[in-house]
Amino acid sequence: MMIGESWAQIGSTIAGLMFTLATLQQFFPLQLRLSLQQFVLASLQQFSLVQKLCDKLVNLFSPYIHITFPEYSGYWSNQAFDAIETYVGALSTTKASLLKGSLVQNSKALVLTRDDRKVCDEFNAVQVWWVLEPSPTSSSEDKYFQLIFHRQHRDLITGSYLDHVLEQGKAIQAKNKQRRLYTNNPSENWSSYKKNLWSDIAFESPATFQTIAMDPNKKEEIINDLVSFSKGKEYYMKLGKPWKRGYLLYGPPGTGKSTMIAAMANFLNYDIYDLELTTVKNNTELRKLLTETSSKSIIVIEDIDCSLDVTGERKKGGPKSNEKETEPENEKTSKVTLSGILNFIDGTWSACGTGRIFVFTTNHIDKLDPALIRRGRMDMHIELSYCSFEAFKILAKNYLDVDSHDLFEKIGILLKETEMTPADVAENLMPKREKKDPDACLNSLIQALEDAKEKAKLKAEKEKNIKINKGKNMKFYAKRLLF
Repeated sequence: MMIGESWAQIGSTIAGLMFTLATLQQFFPLQLRLSLQQFVLASLQQFSLVQKLCDKLVNLFSPYIHITFPEYSGYWSNQAFDAIETYVGALSTTKASLLKGSLVQNSKALVLTRDDRKVCDEFNAVQVWWVLEPSPTSSSEDKYFQLIFHRQHRDLITGSYLDHVLEQGKAIQAKNKQRRLYTNNPSENWSSYKKNLWSDIAFESPATFQTIAMDPNKKEEIINDLVSFSKGKEYYMKLGKPWKRGYLLYGPPGTGKSTMIAAMANFLNYDIYDLELTTVKNNTELRKLLTETSSKSIIVIEDIDCSLDVTGERKKGGPKSNEKETEPENEKTSKVTLSGILNFIDGTWSACGTGRIFVFTTNHIDKLDPALIRRGRMDMHIELSYCSFEAFKILAKNYLDVDSHDLFEKIGILLKETEMTPADVAENLMPKREKKDPDACLNSLIQALEDAKEKAKLKAEKEKNIKINKGKNMKFYAKRLLF
């Protein structure tokens, strides 16, 4: 009661001073008005100090503990704040009658929240309060959550309760999560603070393993490997290994490497980080990008053989080759090294998150350095090659909704005799009219396969003739040298 009365007196005094200040501005001369204004402002500052002193005294004798969870920790976003915000939002909807709805950027479901900043929760018959406040130390729109509870329940709240909040918050996030596709921004656009390293959009690819055209046995092997990895957190901990896995997808263009990545993301409900190495200046920037990726995500480097020099021909120089890299003369030139990539996927920094999958794609596996694709870095090598008959049957089902046809046998023979990618097969199976005509589409594919077969035959004959002529020329010059 005494504290309440003192606050009432302070408020009344401040109101009186503000009224006095307004009266001075209207009736008193300028010089006198300025002098009295300085006096009033000095009095207000003293009351401000008294208020702070009262707050400290209240906190000193209060039986309640306050724990603060800021939106940002240093330069990085605070994942605990995100989980708490989700948990408290869900808590509000169960206990409030007045709600507001919004569609959050990274959520696929409508989010209902309560306008009140203070929310009460109960855990094991103990009451706590969550309060959302703007950050007093920042001029931006940063926020923080404050958890208030009685000090006699300190061990329960700081232990079991906070674990419960974080676990439930992350579970709700996963349930409502809209998969995102991220790409790295050029470092010139990075802010010294907050989320400017990656840009993202909603990932809405419908690709699934059911629609991928490939050998069913190979497909089942990949699915089993992904399931085993996703459930293997404790197993990896037991082995003392970081919980991560690498997949190398290789094969000619048009064989479904990008579609495979999309199917993996949809199967695991993972976000995708599409890393464009040519915009990364050096290994330090590469590490910064890695630290800003979320756990349980897929980090992709497509056409890695085209992104930087990762061939088997390493620079000579022994230990000197590992010296600290110098600043590039041209800042736009990427100085990411093979060593930086190896540390990125398999070094100390690769363990800064959990449940991550690294995927590299290439059209030319023979060009990659063996150190980059060895087991332990790229754990599973998946060859995506030309269309087989089994893959064709999946495409026919997807595009034409047919499981069998009289023309299947002829198509199977042609697929063994010529090389055509699944993308080219799919294009020929795509109906060109509103009404599907399986006969026309299958005949179109047969014609394309026969044309490709004839083209390959002519190419082989041409190459054969070139070799024969080259051999004749070599014999001719050899005879001239002898005589």
